[in-house]
Amino acid sequence: MRWLKRIADALGGLLFLTLFITFLFQITARFFFNKPLAWTDELAVILYIWVILWASAFIVSEREHVMFDLIWNWGSLGLRRVMRIAGNLLLGGLALAAIPGSWDYVHFMAREGTPVLGISFQWVFMPFVLLLIAIVVRSAINIWDSIQGRGLEEQGLPS
Repeated sequence: MRWLKRIADALGGLLFLTLFITFLFQITARFFFNKPLAWTDELAVILYIWVILWASAFIVSEREHVMFDLIWNWGSLGLRRVMRIAGNLLLGGLALAAIPGSWDYVHFMAREGTPVLGISFQWVFMPFVLLLIAIVVRSAINIWDSIQGRGLEEQGLPS
């Protein structure tokens, strides 16, 4: 499982590096040569979408997300278990319900391409479907861990 995390981290880093290099091309062309490049704007937007959704799906752990834990820290282990299971059932269930419609839309967008680079919008929006799948899997794992009594300690800042 660790090697999958390394691959996800490496791909996320590569996406971000590509976004940064594209941004440097854009700045150089626009401000040093007075020749704005349309493809850099488009590629930067696509890479930004990919970086954010990829990181949310595969890189950022649940503990690193912003959370409001006043009630969580106040509650007993039993209450925490119920809250965690209910929250993950809700979140995972909504994501699971959204997958078919989202996939239909992403698949439908295969017929359209971006204006400059001509990249299929299916590839532009594909990480959203991956994010939904990751939410479902992560929610199922959290529910199982809660049933087993794992992960019910305080949710404060990472130590």
